[in-house]
Amino acid sequence: MKKRIIGIDVARALAVMGMIIVNFKVVFGDNGRNWIKSAASIFDGKAAATFVVLAGIGVALMTNSAIKNKDQAKLKIVRFKIVKRAVFLFVIGTSYIVIWPADILHFYGVYMIITLLLLTCKEKNILISAIILIITFPLLMIFWSYETGWNFETLNYQDFWTLKGFMRNLFFNGFHPVIPWTAFMLFGYWFGKQDLHNDKFIKKTFKVSAIIFISIQILSSVTILFISEGNQEIAKELTEILGTNPMPPLPVYMLNGIAIAFTVISACILIAKRFENSLIIDALNKTGQLALTFYVAHVIIGMGIIEIINPSKMGNYAIEFSVIYALAFSFFCVLFAVVWRSYKKSGPLEWIMRKLTD
Repeated sequence: MKKRIIGIDVARALAVMGMIIVNFKVVFGDNGRNWIKSAASIFDGKAAATFVVLAGIGVALMTNSAIKNKDQAKLKIVRFKIVKRAVFLFVIGTSYIVIWPADILHFYGVYMIITLLLLTCKEKNILISAIILIITFPLLMIFWSYETGWNFETLNYQDFWTLKGFMRNLFFNGFHPVIPWTAFMLFGYWFGKQDLHNDKFIKKTFKVSAIIFISIQILSSVTILFISEGNQEIAKELTEILGTNPMPPLPVYMLNGIAIAFTVISACILIAKRFENSLIIDALNKTGQLALTFYVAHVIIGMGIIEIINPSKMGNYAIEFSVIYALAFSFFCVLFAVVWRSYKKSGPLEWIMRKLTD
């Protein structure tokens, strides 16, 4: 039996912390110093993309043994377990959309179901399916307006609780739509099927994905600057098409998200392997194992506390407050994980999920 790759849990911890920064910035406010806004915006769409890629890796690690050994009985059990987990995440995510419209968990459940359909496909076909999803999205935008249902000033989605509105939001123009976001999970699933204990492969992945990520960032910025010729209005319109922002999730953003996810995950695998006994790596490893608990906690507890204290100021806090509070909340998550894991094997929500789905 191969040793658990702790770098994956370390990457999961960093992804959750990145999402906490992004989400607190959206909910509490981002007025203030431009350099802090720029630094915090680095995580926009990228932390969530990494989180979904990691989920794909998780599906691969759960199924690799059964697929490799052609153990149909074991594969059937694992497949059913994943279906139950997908339903669990969908229900949990949908249950608090009223207080957190930007939830990713209910999308996550659908990505998992689609990934299950491609479970035993050839690796090449998995990647082709992911690329088709990425290309399909801009084609859909030709026929349907991306802005339907949205009030982008308030980030409210008008007809969310109608069947038509819910399905449109889920598959096309929500915060993390199934088309094309499932591609992140499929690329993760492909990555998880590789030999992640092979340092040579991981180092090569890090180098190639880092070069792709940096190249996309530079090319995107230079192209927008060159075509717009300094015109701010044209630059704003071009940024939606050629930029690396997550909404709408066009091909430039998707490829950028996959590249940064692979860069971060491969870096975490290499660093965690080298400094396995370090206190920081151990703490992040434990934090990553409680990622589901912390994702839900940052909404219910993290956002809830501030809303109780001063509901009228929500959305009007300074960027400094949003980032400092996000870092402080993340720090307490790490402390909680270290203490909790010294007594329990899994986090509170992870324990409930396993009880209901194993």
